[in-house]
Amino acid sequence: MDDRLLYQQILGIAGPWRVKKVELMLKKGEIHVSVALPPKTLWVCPECLDRAPIHDHQERTWRHLDTCQYRTFVHARVPRLDCPRHGVRQLRVPWAEPGSRFTALFEALVIDWLRHAPIRAVSHRMGLTWDQTAGIMERAVRRGLARRPVEVFSHVGIDETAYQRRYQYVTVVSDLKGERVLSVCDDRKQASLDRFWRSLTPRQLAGVEAVAMDMWEPYIQSTHAHLPDAAQKIVFDKFHIAKNLGDAVDRVRRAEHRHLRAHGRDWLTGTKYDWLRHPDRFGLRAWRSFMKRMRERDLKTSRAWALKENFMTLFDYVYAGVAEKHFMEWFRWARRSHLPPMKRIALTFKRYWPNIRTYFTHRITNSGSESLNSLIKRVKVMARGFRNRDRFRMAILFHCGKLDLYPAQVAGSR
Repeated sequence: MDDRLLYQQILGIAGPWRVKKVELMLKKGEIHVSVALPPKTLWVCPECLDRAPIHDHQERTWRHLDTCQYRTFVHARVPRLDCPRHGVRQLRVPWAEPGSRFTALFEALVIDWLRHAPIRAVSHRMGLTWDQTAGIMERAVRRGLARRPVEVFSHVGIDETAYQRRYQYVTVVSDLKGERVLSVCDDRKQASLDRFWRSLTPRQLAGVEAVAMDMWEPYIQSTHAHLPDAAQKIVFDKFHIAKNLGDAVDRVRRAEHRHLRAHGRDWLTGTKYDWLRHPDRFGLRAWRSFMKRMRERDLKTSRAWALKENFMTLFDYVYAGVAEKHFMEWFRWARRSHLPPMKRIALTFKRYWPNIRTYFTHRITNSGSESLNSLIKRVKVMARGFRNRDRFRMAILFHCGKLDLYPAQVAGSR
């Protein structure tokens, strides 16, 4: 088979474009494929498809999939057309997307690799710079976001995650039912979430039935400002509530540990995670040892732990009225406990009780996005950190957004 015809088929080039020349450079380990248009071809503007005269030509080069061990490049003189309506526009080529320096098939391969490996590893494997690989990821995300249809999502989860140390956060908004990330916003301020709510249409806002979030005032204020009937739709996530209770128990433990050590007693040494662990995650022997420790020693930490576990049984109730009765009994117990951290968390829960109670109406938590959170953590570990929020945002949307990432020339075959 003629080498030009071979590459014509390999590249998937259709008329009027034709492979003009194939050049093998053995010393460089490269193959260069020149593609050209026949003379007297009729030109049309890529925007409006109206006839347009040629303004000039530009020499363009695209990296293509390797041919055996040889790096392959595609070259073409691409016309720029002078459209009366849209001005100067470059003719679109069928093997690559506008503005890209890589063919669509090459970008598709890089996207496949990026699903399983960090940018640095893919760059090394494909013979690219870090910025080139990151650019392919960024174009894929922007392409996917542009293709995402305007959909109504009933249950929304709002959470924050750190991308660096020193409290550098982004706000992650997810579709709990679809198990996908909808938006990643800088910081965890009210303005961060405002940008997401303002991006929704009135139909989308009306379709939101419930929102799971932490008891974080900027998120609460933003949701009240933009979401109709927000007071009945906000649900404070029970896993964040459990974390707040765990933090209060740990503060009690630390204070008591300091007091006991001052008197030569190491009863609480090495027990931090025992008090934070869910009872179901104890082995039989560990559980017996833990319960024996609580029975034999009258510890403040034991009382704090009992308060924590008793509160969490609230979520086992079916009816909101019964749950509220349980909460009021628990509140009185916590306020009489003489444990300052537990007294403070009780007042916090009393303040936010109306939107803890809404759990019994909507029955949602951010556990639906637990797999997303695990994937986000994996992305951070795999990348060994991110230089800025924008890179982190692109990585989250790439891996967790369930976007159509591939170039149009190959998207239909995926």
